[in-house]
Amino acid sequence: MSRIDELSAELCPDRVEFKELGAVAAYSDTRVAASRVSGETFVGVDNLRPNQAGGTASEYVPTAGNLTEYRAGDVLIGNIRPYLKKTWLATNNGGCSGDVLAVRINHSYRDALAPEFLFRLLSSEAFFAYDMQHAKGGKMPRGSRPVILKYRIPVPPLEVQREIVRVLDTFTELEAEQEARRRQYAHYWKPLLTSRGGWSATTVGEAAEVFDGPHATPKKTESGPCYLSISSLKNGRFDLTESAHLSEAEFPTWTRRVTPRVGDTLFSYETRIGQAASWVREEPAALGRWMGLLRPRKGVIIDPRFLTLVYLGPQFQALIESKTVRGSTVDRIPIADVASWELSIPPLAE
Repeated sequence: MSRIDELSAELCPDRVEFKELGAVAAYSDTRVAASRVSGETFVGVDNLRPNQAGGTASEYVPTAGNLTEYRAGDVLIGNIRPYLKKTWLATNNGGCSGDVLAVRINHSYRDALAPEFLFRLLSSEAFFAYDMQHAKGGKMPRGSRPVILKYRIPVPPLEVQREIVRVLDTFTELEAEQEARRRQYAHYWKPLLTSRGGWSATTVGEAAEVFDGPHATPKKTESGPCYLSISSLKNGRFDLTESAHLSEAEFPTWTRRVTPRVGDTLFSYETRIGQAASWVREEPAALGRWMGLLRPRKGVIIDPRFLTLVYLGPQFQALIESKTVRGSTVDRIPIADVASWELSIPPLAE
């Protein structure tokens, strides 16, 4: 049982109360002169950040007239397409445009509803779907202010709200860390795998044998050797949860052309164009439909794992893109031509 379950059982054993948003909160009805608002505190739909507790400075700041005042703790919602999904928990006071709704918790509920919890509710996919369903207008529909206030939200005890927010904040931090790692990975990936001085120009066929998989699908079984699926190719690695199995008796039939072995690079030549992965397992497996295989030739000085990385690198991916045949239903690369494609390999030490 999670901490949330424990708190719920202790503090609200019967049920969690649901209320319409308008019963616990209202739109800000106070105004502030535009001349008193800076680029750091003006919020228009252009500088709302999607589903984050923070905003960015606006490039445009009105200089005349009045704006809707928002306060720290208000939940700001973009109210015109395509900004309906942008939601911000205000961390300061300022002013916002008419395309932004400032939702403020009623004074009588300040001790019963946490702003962070309300922010999470109004930045959820459920609220976005509700808002879109009731939006009105032509090319640029707006959310319906009266209907938004009818949106029903759970109001569990404050301690439960805070625990839910804590858990979600943890996931948000993990997502931010993963995104930072993806950016760092991309930053180093391209220059490391871009051909430069000292790399040897060759072709795929000179560096590796090219094999084609079966052109049909076997009868699947609950156990037995893996029948590899192109959906199991995940950026250089295999996810075998996406693959099926075939029987021991049928295995020789489906590996007549080739059986994957450690050091092979398996790739998709139809549908999931550009994906590849190194086969590093000893267990028997069969190539799936629309899957090809590269096996380094004897005498060629290349780390087999690096062949997979070169395949996934920017230069070879650009080549794949240029060679892809676009179909009405699926895209494909002509596997018969792959052996003639140009390839650059660095010295083994590099």
